[in-house]
Amino acid sequence: QVQLVESGGGEVQAGGSLRLSCAASGNIFRINEMGWYRQAPGKQRELVATETSGGRTNYLDSAKGRFTISRDNAKNTVYLQMNSLKPDEAAVYYCLLELTVSSGSIGGQDIDRWGKGTLVTVSS
Repeated sequence: QVQLVESGGGEVQAGGSLRLSCAASGNIFRINEMGWYRQAPGKQRELVATETSGGRTNYLDSAKGRFTISRDNAKNTVYLQMNSLKPDEAAVYYCLLELTVSSGSIGGQDIDRWGKGTLVTVSS
């Protein structure tokens, strides 16, 4: 069983910073691709940042230069550093991981898992 727990959300003033974390636990062999998404009230969920297993990153245009996606493989944790936050970026932020689960001492099946979300509030 693989579970994701996000943390790091909260309230920040416009221009402030937050670092979100997404810690994966369970029968994990490897984190492959990872991504952060957000959903504001009344809006569709949108991609914020992704990173492939090869290290290629992709960012929402409005996030480029201010947000950074990263990972700590030893901790099975991925991060989203968000700087210069804007009020319209308030949303619930979700991580999505593509993982290889363990099969004995080797990798087995690849699965996708969503976190439950962490709320980011940006006050003007």
